[in-house]
Amino acid sequence: MFKFVVLMALLGFSLAAPQKYEDEPYVTRQASQVNPDGTYGHEYELSNGVAVQESGIGGQYATGGFQHISPEGETIQLAYTADETGFHPQGTHLPTPPPIPEEILRAIEYIQEHPTPEEQADREYRLQHNQ
Repeated sequence: MFKFVVLMALLGFSLAAPQKYEDEPYVTRQASQVNPDGTYGHEYELSNGVAVQESGIGGQYATGGFQHISPEGETIQLAYTADETGFHPQGTHLPTPPPIPEEILRAIEYIQEHPTPEEQADREYRLQHNQ
């Protein structure tokens, strides 16, 4: 009876094991390196077209990118840098702001050419103390 129970338990575990499907993505390439000076780099690729890579200095700077295949079959790529000024993505699929109207550009130019007395004093102070 004990052998029967053990056999049934093993059969149950084997049936409960997760199934691997043919269309399930798997890692085709992977590399990673972390150095004592804080620099690092890692990259990997999956069988479904996903690719990721990044390198940088931990907590200070990173540059990298990733890509995947959209449901429409289009390759989507994004490159980025990240530093003390923030995250800066670049990609043709990202939305872009509309052009600034000519009237606004002229207004900005006028404001820059005609500073208020406070702005003029600030400019002069900065010139004197930044040399």
